[in-house]
Amino acid sequence: MNKTNKTAVKAAVLAGKAIMKIYNEEDFMVQIKNDASPLTKADISANDVINSFLEGTSIPIISEENKQLDYEARKDWPECWVVDPLDGTKEFIKRNGEFTVNIARVENGQPKFGVIYAPVLRHLYIGDTASKKSYKIELGENHEIPETLTIVENEISPLTKSTNHPIKVVGSRSHMNDETKTFIEDLDVKYKSVEVVSKGSSLKFCLVAEGSAHIYPRFAPTMEWDTAAGQAICNAVGITVISKETNESLEYNKENLLNSHFIVGS
Repeated sequence: MNKTNKTAVKAAVLAGKAIMKIYNEEDFMVQIKNDASPLTKADISANDVINSFLEGTSIPIISEENKQLDYEARKDWPECWVVDPLDGTKEFIKRNGEFTVNIARVENGQPKFGVIYAPVLRHLYIGDTASKKSYKIELGENHEIPETLTIVENEISPLTKSTNHPIKVVGSRSHMNDETKTFIEDLDVKYKSVEVVSKGSSLKFCLVAEGSAHIYPRFAPTMEWDTAAGQAICNAVGITVISKETNESLEYNKENLLNSHFIVGS
């Protein structure tokens, strides 16, 4: 793993460690942003940690908690970081543990490297499209990063579809709308048996990449920072993240940072 990608891994884990300090406090200092989404001091603390590392790479940063630059200022960037310092703030507030730190390195509109860290679970996911490999590492209680991450024992791989077994579909705890229900019903007709697997935040991508589910349909709004790291981890093991609007891979550093609806699967 090159130095730049190692920096992203360290930033994600230390941001997760900073989040955990606040997770154990009584008052998260919850605010409501202009888009009606919640913001806590954990979001801000994690963002500060990540910026302190990534700014040293000289690669520009798009983060949910940074001031967004106009498209004119960023449209010619050959690469950038796309960051969600605390993905699943609602999960964090509920204290259910299903929240993550997401960092992706994007080149020419496509995520090439992604890291997702779930600090309560202490699960670290890494995906590198250049090597076509993704990994899952369980860290210790002190969130220490092992010297060697990219070893065979840590590699993950997706499931293959079979008519002999249930198709496992990732369903959001908060976004199971009518369109998603219809999609699942259609799968049930095709494969005769469907099992819904629920998970919060970007861990839904990880379920597909690691072979805990076959497919993740998302027919509700997401932003680029919600999906970039997960897409890199999925793409690295041959899983696509396809826009329902363009029928192409989701793109990043767009003029509008809102994603179209998409399907994650092989």
